[in-house]
Amino acid sequence: MARKKVEEEMQGMDPQAFIEAVKNITSEKGISEDVVFEAMELALTTAYKKNFDSKTNVRVDINRETGEIKVFSYLVVVDEIDEGDTEIDEEGNEVDVPPTINIDAQILLEEAKEIVPDIMVGETIEKEVTPKDFGRVATGTAKQVVMQKIREAEKNSIIEEFADKQDEMMVGLLAMEDARNYYVDLGRTRGILPKSEMIPGEVVKMGSSIKVYITKVEAGTKGPLILLSRKHYGFVKRLFEREIPELANGDITLYSVAREAGLRSKVAVFSDNERIDPIGACIGEKGSRIGSILKELNGEKVDLVGYSDEIETFIANALSPAKNVIVNITDPVKKEALAIVDDENLSLAIGKKGSNVKLATKLTHYKIEVKTLKQINEEANQE
Repeated sequence: MARKKVEEEMQGMDPQAFIEAVKNITSEKGISEDVVFEAMELALTTAYKKNFDSKTNVRVDINRETGEIKVFSYLVVVDEIDEGDTEIDEEGNEVDVPPTINIDAQILLEEAKEIVPDIMVGETIEKEVTPKDFGRVATGTAKQVVMQKIREAEKNSIIEEFADKQDEMMVGLLAMEDARNYYVDLGRTRGILPKSEMIPGEVVKMGSSIKVYITKVEAGTKGPLILLSRKHYGFVKRLFEREIPELANGDITLYSVAREAGLRSKVAVFSDNERIDPIGACIGEKGSRIGSILKELNGEKVDLVGYSDEIETFIANALSPAKNVIVNITDPVKKEALAIVDDENLSLAIGKKGSNVKLATKLTHYKIEVKTLKQINEEANQE
């Protein structure tokens, strides 16, 4: 709305209306007034050169209080006219080197002294050359450039606003969808939530609120590109931080998360406070806290794992729901471990299609091999 108002009020080029329009859009969009004024001055300079004088030695000045527009031609005083030069490039070709100051903008010192007797080299002589109908002629060009600069400034402002939100969770509204993506309204812009980044099996409704994890924020060709996910392991991490106060205040630490979206996540937690049970705190009274998390995860199972700085204990815990697990570190450098279980717990430790041991490997950062004593003995006899 503010951008449209700027366009409308620029049609008449009324100075006070223009100043008011600038203030409206800078306030609403959170951008600098200088950005708009500088864009306008650039636009008017271009319009003047195109319609009145093709010389390059002009500048446009807008009074930031009254909106009055003036055009000035200027000459820079020099002791010798610089017409540029030529030089040889690395490939041996002769190339032109432009003058430091445009030729149109140069005036010899002796000529300048006829105008301003005490002027010196390097100083500037200015003359106002504002045409009477300049506003009418310049409006079209000025409007286009100003709108472009406003869009650029708005885009940069949004990128700055969201730059520190990467790897964070936000709540947005499902605004629209196409064959591959959902588009989530995040306030000043929309994020892209690929359907491949949804939790498998979940159904959403347009217009409803949705929690999303921001995986990437960058400047795109058409505006800020904000990629979202509900499948990322960071989504589970941020959910826990939102639901468990002890994680937010530091009484409990979330060590790591491993996830196979839609099936199972493993979350390792610990506390330096002996009076706090980190797993119990995450579960909450009658499962209230973990229940809220599971509801958001569309029924995905979550294993709460007690972290331990004794890696054997941590690996044994990570292989939950398997019990009575004995762990031997076979190669501490390569981070490899052997987990020994009984026949009853073998399938639990490995999981369906190896999912449980894969998640435990991700959680602990150790490559885990699961075997029973019987399997170990059989392999030893074969040798």
